Amino acid sequence: MPAQPGPRTILHFDLDAFFCSVEELLNPALVGTVFAVGRRAESRGVLATASYPARKLGLHSAMPTAQALRICPNLNLVSPSHGVYGEYSRRVMDLVQSETPLCEQISIDEAFLDFTGDGRRGGEIAAELQARIRSEIGLPSSFGVATNKLVAKIATNVGKPNGLVVVPPGEEAAFLAPLPMTMLWGVGPKTRERLAEVGLRTIGDIAAHPEADLVRRFGEAGRALAIRARGQDDRPVENSRAAKSISQETTFARDVRDGVTLRQTVLEFSEGVAASLRQEGLVARTVKIKVRWPSFETITRQATLAQPTDLEADIFQPAWELFQAVWREGKPVRLLGVGVSGLAPAARQLSLFGDDPQERAARLAETIDRIRAKYGWEAVKKASLLRKE
Repeated sequence: MPAQPGPRTILHFDLDAFFCSVEELLNPALVGTVFAVGRRAESRGVLATASYPARKLGLHSAMPTAQALRICPNLNLVSPSHGVYGEYSRRVMDLVQSETPLCEQISIDEAFLDFTGDGRRGGEIAAELQARIRSEIGLPSSFGVATNKLVAKIATNVGKPNGLVVVPPGEEAAFLAPLPMTMLWGVGPKTRERLAEVGLRTIGDIAAHPEADLVRRFGEAGRALAIRARGQDDRPVENSRAAKSISQETTFARDVRDGVTLRQTVLEFSEGVAASLRQEGLVARTVKIKVRWPSFETITRQATLAQPTDLEADIFQPAWELFQAVWREGKPVRLLGVGVSGLAPAARQLSLFGDDPQERAARLAETIDRIRAKYGWEAVKKASLLRKE
């Protein structure tokens, strides 16, 4: 009989308080202080993230700036340096991809790695990578090691910040059992309430509950919930080295139903995606949005552009229209994302007289990129993109 394959070695890592950590590198005086990354724009502003000392005071990502300032009137609010974040992210991803080609980047600051077949232990590999990310790039990170993606990611969350948690093969269910069920993907507020009605509180409670009853209550989602609660996940790590799309998304710490905040988020992500396109020398043909409701129902919509672009205005307008088509005023949103696909190398044909509107916009964007790279993201803001609909 052929030999049975051994357990996989899957690593997940997350850069701790990534935006804040980068800002601390740019300004060491911020280290250990209460500060947050966000826009000081009265009711329009939201926090992108908060330092760990600020989190101890109750501040968190997606919190309205006005609310954060009420909690902490002396809060040091640092303007986001989007282009710089992308550069640090690329340096980290290049580092880990030099160790394994099986790297699946799932956001600007986290990825899955597959080291199955490597002679070293997973914990040893993770410790080495964690040390290199700190020493070579200067960023703190947390790692989770397990036989699958689900458990590795939860292990990372358990160990944060600056943690390294290893779940040995065969101990997946035991590791998950005492954890609150909200740490399991698929358990949102409504599902949590329905599970609590039958006395379930932990992931172990779900695993021990009759699967047939979960299916009766939740349909096939209940079956998937039971499988995940047992720590089972056979999804492969998919190589994402060659970018097929560029996106930014966030899961709000609390569901957001305010249209101004949602529009601001779409705008900020459109700017960030456009900046990433220009940094990579790419243009995009398709604009996409991703929306997840509190029920965990997730929808995507996309629109094809008449001309490929790397300009934020060209991305924001269709993205906002796509969002408005699926959202009604006051409806809460759990996750929101903006992305582009249909990528190709940027190649503009210059106008003979230099008065083409797209050419002028491109030159303006390049100038803004240079200014922001030197002085920070907030150094220049396009007023045309801030007008209310």
